Amino acid sequence: MDFDLILNELSLRNPASNEQIAQQRMSELIKTIKAVKAQGVKVSLRTKENFHTIILAPNYPLRRWLNDKEVDQVERGFIRTLATKAPFSTDTGNSEIQDIENNSSLSEFRHQGEMAIGLGIAYVLDTIAISLLSEECWDCSRLELEFRCLNQDEELIHELVDIIHVSRSSHVQEHAVLIHGIQQRIRQEVSDGVELWNRKEELFPRLEFCEDVSKQMQNLYPGNPMLRQVIKRLFELEDYCKIWTDGAFNSDNIPSKATPESESRLRQFKQELTFKCPDGEKRIFSWHLRMTGAGAWRLHFSEELGPGKIIIGYIGSKIQ
Repeated sequence: MDFDLILNELSLRNPASNEQIAQQRMSELIKTIKAVKAQGVKVSLRTKENFHTIILAPNYPLRRWLNDKEVDQVERGFIRTLATKAPFSTDTGNSEIQDIENNSSLSEFRHQGEMAIGLGIAYVLDTIAISLLSEECWDCSRLELEFRCLNQDEELIHELVDIIHVSRSSHVQEHAVLIHGIQQRIRQEVSDGVELWNRKEELFPRLEFCEDVSKQMQNLYPGNPMLRQVIKRLFELEDYCKIWTDGAFNSDNIPSKATPESESRLRQFKQELTFKCPDGEKRIFSWHLRMTGAGAWRLHFSEELGPGKIIIGYIGSKIQ
């Protein structure tokens, strides 16, 4: 499978003032894409509209750039052979991607107050967003997005989330380890929750799963927006267990934010947060990871068997 780069359409809103600056921006974009390819991945560029219709400068669309004899022939050849996919939702099989793209979703992502469709899709697909270096705000290796959605109880959920972002080749070097991790997940891609459950010992040998998780995981159908996020969080816990060889559990070493339940919620939902483990013991699963999307899901886990072992107790909507 290809490694998808998601083009940030907001970085196209300010065309260059002249053709020379437009050419410089394209050169930097090409260097950035090549830096990703140099990590050993096959790259596809996903865009909101047909990539070749982009306006780089007044009266200078990408089609003119491709035929401009003043532009390096190698650069023009690179863009001609670059695999591009438009619209964003092409071949994803993910209904939430289509809803976000068509502005028909109950959830939305914004960057500095502006609707950010591409950046939001990069978050949902757990991949990298790429921008044309057209403004100073895109000269960074991470971006913060504002996420809003209505949960199943029609309550407004508001969160801030981070995404991986590149607009220079130097940004790519900062993300080399993360790109490798995404590449490994692509190679181990599963089609649905049933396959994920059946391959859990292969993919997550350091994790144990409570019996109730079986149904929760197997209900993740193809295209479910939570499937990819569940997989991501499970790999994060598996990777943490690899380095957790001694000492106490340290949530700071897990990429996503892991937090325990508050004392008030533990008192109120003690029974609902207690699950029977594979060893027959019943444990309270306070620690959890959040998953942003429809319903704002949680993954509850226990570190009591550690070092090097974590139990997964619950995957689903926030326990109420």
